[in-house]
Amino acid sequence: MTDAQPTLAHGDEYLVIYQGGPNDGQIDTRISTDGGFDTEITVLTAVGGKETLTDYNLVDFTEVGGKYHVNYAFDRKDSEPFDDPEDRGDRQ
Repeated sequence: MTDAQPTLAHGDEYLVIYQGGPNDGQIDTRISTDGGFDTEITVLTAVGGKETLTDYNLVDFTEVGGKYHVNYAFDRKDSEPFDDPEDRGDRQ
């Protein structure tokens, strides 16, 4: 990320947009507790009825209508392993 993060006030909200992994395309709202965006996020995700911890890393951000939209990319190596639903054959 080349742009410096803006300074957020404690309690300011920002939108998280997940890229890749089991949360691909999902959006979440987070609250700033330290004046910026989280550089990485660990999310508890249900994959095929089994809970797993998935990690996402900050990619970039943009300001839209006074609210920040922050993109996070899936980090497979730091996430717990899981079976991709597409790789389960007839067990879907």
